[in-house]
Amino acid sequence: MTRNLSKDTQVCMSLAARPGNFGTRFHNYLYNALDLDYLYKAFTTSDLTAAIGGVRALGIRGCAISMPFKEACIPLLDELDASAKAINSVNTIVNTNGYLKAYNTDYIAIVSLLKQYQVPAGLTFALRGSGGMAKAVACALKDSGFHQGFIIARNEERGRELAGLYGFEWRADLNGIQPGLLINATPTGMAGGADADELSFDKAAIDAASVVFEVVALPELTPLVKYARSQQKTTITGSEVFAIQAVEQFALYTGVRPDDALFRQAAEYARQS
Repeated sequence: MTRNLSKDTQVCMSLAARPGNFGTRFHNYLYNALDLDYLYKAFTTSDLTAAIGGVRALGIRGCAISMPFKEACIPLLDELDASAKAINSVNTIVNTNGYLKAYNTDYIAIVSLLKQYQVPAGLTFALRGSGGMAKAVACALKDSGFHQGFIIARNEERGRELAGLYGFEWRADLNGIQPGLLINATPTGMAGGADADELSFDKAAIDAASVVFEVVALPELTPLVKYARSQQKTTITGSEVFAIQAVEQFALYTGVRPDDALFRQAAEYARQS
């Protein structure tokens, strides 16, 4: 059933370098199912300052933030929730009468999936990336009991800084180590990018691992996920991360939390895009 939109319809949105359909389908499915007067739309921008100013000025109720804007948007906001302040990274903005408060629901999703898949905290891990999403993952790993791990980042300054925050080690590459858990928190494998067809870890590293965790949600079957599954590895996908963090965003925007059955329906519908 199509909802009737009006001047009172609340608008939520997302900002990403390469927008996908998952969030739009997920949120709008729930708005319809719960008869909420909301509309969700995905955007990209080359002017982040103007975009965040538009969120404030136009009364956009909520804004999801994706790579590469998770840290860059912080100076433009009024307040950071503890979830965002702890890792200095934002993925959710809630606008209350022009006051912009930021949250990070990526962290919640990572912790939830590590627990759901019963990933042993004794595994040594390698986390590729040093941006906002990597910060959320590193913090989630630390809080989930992981003590031995490597931040794999080409940018040595950022990589060392992230590793130092949580007591891990920085490496430029995986040379000489074979971690049991691999996590990709870079855009490698993301649809629309120059490296969309590339593996974020080489095949030898994937073969040696027992668990592979992909954070890229578009497409659901990235080259990393495809290869890891072909080798019968325990594989966690970026679309699973996206779905869990999206329902947390949904609750922040609307004040309504869908039950588990409706959540699964919305996630399945969104994955069909």
